Amino acid sequence: MRLVAGVDSSTQSCKVVVRDAESGRLVRSGKASHPDGTEVHPDHWWAALQEAIEDAGGLDDVEAVAVGGQQHGMVCLDESGDVVRPALLWNDTRSAQAAADLNAELGAAEWAQAVGSVLVASFTITKLRWLAEHEPESVRRTAAVCLPHDWLTWKLSGATSIETLVTDRSDASGTGYWSATSGYRTDLLGRAVGRTDLVLPRVLGPAESMLRTRWGAPLGAGCGDNAGAALGLGAQPGDVIVSIGTSGVVSSVSATPTFDASGTVAGFADATGHFLPLVATLNAARVLSATASLLGVDLDRFSDLALSAPSGAGGLVLVPYLEGERTPDRPHATGAVHGLTLATADPAYLARAAVEGLLCGLADGIDAMAGQGVGVERVILIGGGAKSEAVRRVAPAVLGTPVVVAEPGEYVADGAARQAAWILDGDTSPPAWSGPTAVTHESAACPAIRARYAQVRELTEGSPNYGQNGQTAREVGTP
Repeated sequence: MRLVAGVDSSTQSCKVVVRDAESGRLVRSGKASHPDGTEVHPDHWWAALQEAIEDAGGLDDVEAVAVGGQQHGMVCLDESGDVVRPALLWNDTRSAQAAADLNAELGAAEWAQAVGSVLVASFTITKLRWLAEHEPESVRRTAAVCLPHDWLTWKLSGATSIETLVTDRSDASGTGYWSATSGYRTDLLGRAVGRTDLVLPRVLGPAESMLRTRWGAPLGAGCGDNAGAALGLGAQPGDVIVSIGTSGVVSSVSATPTFDASGTVAGFADATGHFLPLVATLNAARVLSATASLLGVDLDRFSDLALSAPSGAGGLVLVPYLEGERTPDRPHATGAVHGLTLATADPAYLARAAVEGLLCGLADGIDAMAGQGVGVERVILIGGGAKSEAVRRVAPAVLGTPVVVAEPGEYVADGAARQAAWILDGDTSPPAWSGPTAVTHESAACPAIRARYAQVRELTEGSPNYGQNGQTAREVGTP
């Protein structure tokens, strides 16, 4: 039996899976935690990877490895390959003004045409603009810029030259200075940081390998976390994946790219040579945990409470912009509760409103994808939030379609492992591993939930209509 390993270096933790290269059967796994925060020194990722590898029983018998990881993060290296400063992660919103400035300078439509996406604070290029404005000495010291999974792949190889850095199409497509149709746009990089001489990782094909581990196993190009999950699930065109983790993500494998000038849909690449149009929110599973904490209950009790309240929560709405928001682009927004009355001042109603508010934001993402011509034939629900019984049962009513809930799994790491197996077999497509066990949930669609949400979401602090002209919820949006 030939073994391969996949890594998921996410915002919160590092996971390692070891699988049979032919069948995909899980052989063993390991896990380690990452520190909290939106600014993290990459050394913490490396320490967690070593701990996760040890927890998985080591990788000496593994014949190929690939690393998936959180997208967008900015890792700056000097000429010797040393880290210049702690990495800014995707969910660090200090670069929000930089994103707005860059969009204004070039134009939102021009950015969409150039790199497939209108910029938001998550994108690496906006963090580089912030760095140029606030830490010019760090920019002066920087010789290379890479992404979190690029850096870990490089560290696994034992390489020391920054010229050997590699990346893949999916993660490169989230930098803001790489185009899936024309490659690196150093002119855009120069616009952001004032330099075009920075070393950038070589973008490899889906099954291409240039580096090897210290024990001689080929290292894959790796992938961004959402592309890794799609590969791990075996998603096909027409499948829409809704992931409820630290972030909320709606994505779909597509044979054609998207160029959404509104900025709602990001035009990313996937891990197979296709494209991965994507809508991302900053607020997802932690909306559930934060509301449960507010109510003083655990997540199981929270779910029970939500299911005990009526559909629509009696008009109570939670707009879940607890950490600002990425889609819609409102980095300084806050969460809000609307429709609080004596009748709805009840823990069960608030729990229900939290679940429905989270799902309404994701439903808006599905609508945006369909508006870009992306086929929506099946919705697959994954992520930590999908473990909630309330989420699983309420989702079909809010999303307006049956929902396939895949069994809990490490799909990003699985996708990376599948990429590693692809390198071994050298075929033109990834190996045909069996997909995860899944259960389909169905219920009647309830458009009134989304209509009520649409009434009040623009009345939330940080939204364009907040506080204007004394408007009320009844005067805004769909009645």
